[in-house]
Amino acid sequence: MIKVKNKKKILFVAMTITAFSQIYLGFSQSDFRVSAGIIAYTIAMYNFDDLKPIPMGIITAIFIYIARVLMLAIFNQHIVIFNLSFAIEIIFYISYSIIYYLFIDRKNKDNLNYVFFIITIADFISNTIEIIVRSFVYSLSLQPKIFTTILLVAVLRSTIVWIVLYFLKNYKLLLIKEEHEKRYRKLLWIMSQLKTEAYLMEKNMQNIEDLMADSYKLYELINLNEKSELWKEYSLNIARNIHEIKKENALAIRGILDVTEKELNDEKMKFSIIMSILHETVIKEIKRIGKNINLHIQIDDDFYTEKHYYLMSVFRNLFINSIEAIPKSYQGDIFLIQKKLDDKYIFIVKDNGIGIDEKEIDDIFNPGFSTKINYETGEVSRGLGLTIVKKIVEEELKGEIRAISSIKDGTEITIMVHAEELEV
Repeated sequence: MIKVKNKKKILFVAMTITAFSQIYLGFSQSDFRVSAGIIAYTIAMYNFDDLKPIPMGIITAIFIYIARVLMLAIFNQHIVIFNLSFAIEIIFYISYSIIYYLFIDRKNKDNLNYVFFIITIADFISNTIEIIVRSFVYSLSLQPKIFTTILLVAVLRSTIVWIVLYFLKNYKLLLIKEEHEKRYRKLLWIMSQLKTEAYLMEKNMQNIEDLMADSYKLYELINLNEKSELWKEYSLNIARNIHEIKKENALAIRGILDVTEKELNDEKMKFSIIMSILHETVIKEIKRIGKNINLHIQIDDDFYTEKHYYLMSVFRNLFINSIEAIPKSYQGDIFLIQKKLDDKYIFIVKDNGIGIDEKEIDDIFNPGFSTKINYETGEVSRGLGLTIVKKIVEEELKGEIRAISSIKDGTEITIMVHAEELEV
């Protein structure tokens, strides 16, 4: 079932392509024409991953057919329900969309030269099929020069698509770069503020050391029942140090809260950009630890949010958790699938790691719970990642989180958050 949001997008895209299709060059052979419609179709398919090429091709072809019939009725006062010549053009769009679907996907679409090659071939083949059908239907002889012409048209239209996509791609990269620089400057400012609080915490470490020393001395004196006249002095020093620690801690906590509540509560950010930043840092971490893991991110319904720091923390912890769960001997895969269902955003993070026993699945969000051990060092994971995730999801985002897992089959974490909690 097509969602309302997608219905509106499909309608808008189909109407835009139809409008561009009215810019065309006609040939004498049975109304054969080449238009700018396929340029608009290709650009739309490239930029809207949630639109399916073949259904969109069929819908677009129908829209263009209806537009052609209406234009004929308006300008020639000739009303028809079915026009064979216009109907044959549907073949072009269906053929083109099938080739696009078969050879262009998320993995190779970033290579614009490859896209250019495929859409040139698709354009040429689809036009060839259409003109062969027309020649058969209207008993026309095919002139060799027509194939040279449609090849040149295919190259020309594909070149226009390549140029448009190149500029769009670089414009997006420029926006992302500016966004990153802006946030980097802000993070530097935040770090300078946190450094001040870190100084207070470092100062506290000395107070804690003094407190421990005085406490131990007092313990020894009491245990040996010696120098009872010093017990009072040591007790007073302990109380004084506790008071200093409490005061410095209160100042540090207040300062950190000010930074996190004011400085981090800034402008909106697209979810796709959050994931782009996180993808880069996670891939670096995977390379650092020497594991063979691929990270796949699928975003079906992008959105703007002001809660990007919470989302960054949630998915960073989930990704790190999955990385730790995949042994070095595995060919690992981690997937993030994001979509919108009614009024909720659904986020699914799954991996093909070692998995968790079904009997322990209810404990994975408890502080300190962990099944991950580094057998080279004997170090056990702290088991705080999923606890932090659960706290943020339920308390800050007012959402729900659940997990399913089994030994050797990996783990799948599903998060559901109401759209109103995330969107701006």
